[in-house]
Parts: sequence; C-alpha cells; structure tokens
Amino acid sequence: MSSISLRSAILALTFVSTSALAANHQIQMLNQSKDGMMAFEPAFLAVAPGDTITFLPTDMAHNTHSVFSPENGTSWNGSMGEKVTVTLDEEGIYLYQCDPHLALGMVGVIQVGNAGNLEGAKQHAQAMSEHIAVNKTRLEQYLDQVN
Repeated sequence: MSSISLRSAILALTFVSTSALAANHQIQMLNQSKDGMMAFEPAFLAVAPGDTITFLPTDMAHNTHSVFSPENGTSWNGSMGEKVTVTLDEEGIYLYQCDPHLALGMVGVIQVGNAGNLEGAKQHAQAMSEHIAVNKTRLEQYLDQVN
C-alpha cells in the first residue's frame, strides 16, 4: 500500500470514528413538563462537541430558536411545529427559546464542552428575563447547572 493510500485510509478512519463517537440527544417541546407548563425537556443539556441535538415538537404551537451562541457557533430558527436537528461543534453555552412562549419562560440551555462564554450567556439571559412574565427564574436555574 502506498503512503498516500495509507494516509487516506487513516484519515477516513479518523472521520468515521469521530462521527461514530458523537451522540444524538433529543429535547422535547412540551406544553407540560416536570418544570411546569410550556417547557423544553430536558431544558439543560451538557453535551460534547460534535453531538447532535434534535428538538421534537409535541404540539404545533412550539418552535426552537437559538438566541445566544459561542462565537462561530451554530444558530437555528425553526418554524412552528418543526422538528429541528443541529450539530453543535463549537464549545460554549447556547441559549434558545420558543418564540411564542418566551413570556411563559419556555427557554433552554445547552452546554457544549467548556463553558468559556458563560458570563456573556448570563448577561444575555438577564436581558431575556425582561421579556419573561411567568417562570422568570427558569433560565437562571438552568445556567446554574453549567459546570
């Protein structure tokens, strides 16, 4: 086997093994959850870089919309009732919401690897809390789970 073919084979195996290690996570968009009405479940999720998150609507009146991401991080804005799948490669904190239910505190936090942007996420969460009328402490409680 030539050295070029060997290098190509090693490179291909590296990509296959890396993607094989990536996990797939699901977050439900619920009218009622363990955290109360209008919530994501789980609402806080810690994952590894390269993991995939699928948001599953259980009602046509929900969406998921990223509102804060690490620099160069993936962002998304799903339509109402749409199943959304994202792969998160950049480390940091991602904040997201259900647009029509933000006032009811339908928000969530994903930590990907190291939370290097935690202070920025907390500042953004504080600004978001001005638009939340019910369940105002949810976002702060979820951010308290970041390690």
